[in-house]
Amino acid sequence: MALVDEMAATPPQPRRAGRAGGRQARRDMRAAPLTEDIRPIRPGMNGGTYQPFSPAQVEQVHEAVLDVLENIGLSQATPTCIEACESLGAIMGEDGRLRFPRKVVMDTVANANRSFAVHGRDEKHDLHPNGNKVHFGTAGAAVHIVDVERNEYRESYLKDIYDAARIVDTLDNIHFFQRPMVARDVVDPDELDLNTLYACVSGTSKHIGTSFTLPGVVPKALEMLYKIAGGEAAFRARPFVSNSNCFVVPPLRFAADACDVLEECVKGGMPVLLLSAGQAGATAPAAIAGAVVQAVAEVLAGLVYVNGLAPGHPAIFGTWPFVSDLRTGAMSGGSGEQALLSAACGQMAIFYDLPGGTAAGMCDSKMPDIQAGWEKGIAYALAGMAGTNMIYEAAGMHGSLMGFCLESLFLDNDALGQALRCVRGIEVDEDTLSISAMRDVCVGGPGHYLGHGQTLDRMQKDYVYPDLANRFSPKEWAEKGKPDIVEMAIARKNEVLSSHFPNYIDRETDRWIRKGMTIHLPEDVMKPA
Repeated sequence: MALVDEMAATPPQPRRAGRAGGRQARRDMRAAPLTEDIRPIRPGMNGGTYQPFSPAQVEQVHEAVLDVLENIGLSQATPTCIEACESLGAIMGEDGRLRFPRKVVMDTVANANRSFAVHGRDEKHDLHPNGNKVHFGTAGAAVHIVDVERNEYRESYLKDIYDAARIVDTLDNIHFFQRPMVARDVVDPDELDLNTLYACVSGTSKHIGTSFTLPGVVPKALEMLYKIAGGEAAFRARPFVSNSNCFVVPPLRFAADACDVLEECVKGGMPVLLLSAGQAGATAPAAIAGAVVQAVAEVLAGLVYVNGLAPGHPAIFGTWPFVSDLRTGAMSGGSGEQALLSAACGQMAIFYDLPGGTAAGMCDSKMPDIQAGWEKGIAYALAGMAGTNMIYEAAGMHGSLMGFCLESLFLDNDALGQALRCVRGIEVDEDTLSISAMRDVCVGGPGHYLGHGQTLDRMQKDYVYPDLANRFSPKEWAEKGKPDIVEMAIARKNEVLSSHFPNYIDRETDRWIRKGMTIHLPEDVMKPA
């Protein structure tokens, strides 16, 4: 017998909350959307219960980071980067390496902005990446779509980015949308960046992250965003798009074009994700601790850079070291080592009390299968429980960042729900210790808790129920036609893409954008057939 039916059949018990209406009412109550105050999971819950480093090890990593910045430094800094960093006390050596004395680093950390919001177009999607608050989202630069129905990979297109944004717009456990694919059907770099931004902003009201290849396109992108926001001041007050910026080329080198892009974005009021993406054993040390040290050092150098340009500018501490399979040199985004690296990076951001971001959930499996499940689940749980503020590439990604799967957005939404429940942890108070409930049930009661008021209350507040994953008995599963979860995800994808056409850019603004920029996304794909 199903749990809710057993509850409905249980006689009234002492201290039980009031019940209305019998079995159907109970089912209706379970099916109704939960109000925000009783949802068991939500964006921004506090993690931090898992710590891959001990306190002494965190201090060792920190000291190693300061040593690297002060004595090794970074090469290939641009003139404006050097100027900005030197304004805070960095030193340009005769060997061409920019070094950062301990005091410069620690003063920058102390004065950095750690209280900004990551805004959505809709205020309900505003995120607050500080402390141990945890949020999951997409990211990446996959060049293929995982075509589940044909069991193959194909090139990713601009419409796929728009479709992914529309799907994420409907999913509760994916909290932000960073561009996850490259539109292979748009060749010109500037047009690629503008069209990617347009597709993202058209598809979701959640916060958006995007990249720019060359600095010259940034003013045009900002022009678009200012128009959509209702003016430059409105965008600066609530910047709903951030720049994901690989300002370094590991190991310990600045990237000239990305640095120029960074400066344009800072000037235009766009928050930045300072992203260091070394690959352990290739462009970062093979030792996990060493990979963390290098990533932290590179990002702290970027933090000095940004604060030299504009003190207090919103910047996310984006330590994204990846893992190599050292037998082949290939990336291994789904490995246990990757999960540890991501969690450790989250722990270091908390140590510095900086808004932090890392990547977790980009599995090696090519399709949504059992391998994808274990690779994603372990990574989600570790990074989330470590208290990482912004966890990127957490949904849809396959093939070690080479393929993006629309169906997996639905599957990952379920998995992220379970991970978020782990992040929330276990509350211990007078009610949850349950002595009163035990007395009700065991002393003159029915000998079970199925209909007790605490059970009815906790089933709403404490338990997370998957959307697609089934918990049927084998008998029920057979009676329901032996549903396959991937087939269910395909059906859900088709349902959303045929019905959810959000209008996040008004018609007049859209005409203005299309008149001044080459937009490759046809108007007829942005409305119902």
